[in-house]
Amino acid sequence: MGYLRGFIPWIVAGVVSSFDWRWGAIAGLVSGLLLLLQDRFRGVGLDALILEISTVVYFVVVGAVAVADPGSALADHTDVVSFGWLAATAWGTLAIRRPFTLGIAKRQTPPEYWDMPEFVRVNNHITSAWGAGFTFIGVSLAVCGAVDAPAWVGIAAHVAGLVGPAAFTKVYPARAQARLLAAAGATA
Repeated sequence: MGYLRGFIPWIVAGVVSSFDWRWGAIAGLVSGLLLLLQDRFRGVGLDALILEISTVVYFVVVGAVAVADPGSALADHTDVVSFGWLAATAWGTLAIRRPFTLGIAKRQTPPEYWDMPEFVRVNNHITSAWGAGFTFIGVSLAVCGAVDAPAWVGIAAHVAGLVGPAAFTKVYPARAQARLLAAAGATA
């Protein structure tokens, strides 16, 4: 569940933003920077920190807007924009053939597996699951805002859009490995 650590700045920003979106953006930036620096001091490679780097960039941009123009229309749409940003991060890393989960998985997997096509394929699927979850939440929140849906609908979208990929991330690698071992056993 170490991959969930990367969401701490988003959670911090969400909580603090309920009081003031400027402080939420600053809190997200500070917590994101602290986590990023902590990981770099531990020797974590940049490829394993794509989500953290993307998070810091997001909060720099949103924080700059929030401080420069506290009355910006962005203040009412940071929920949609944040999940759009996360979705763009996931889909963008897939487009450049460097799924953001690949570096995270390398932290938990022996190096002899890193160049296997199956390892990359599993991470493509996991990154796709997260991209779909982020996209689902962003679109759902945009629709909720447009039709003035009750708060529970947005909460349900958050839960479904985050629990689904988290569960997939937990279960899918073991299943893919079992299929690979079964196929290897059948050909031996």
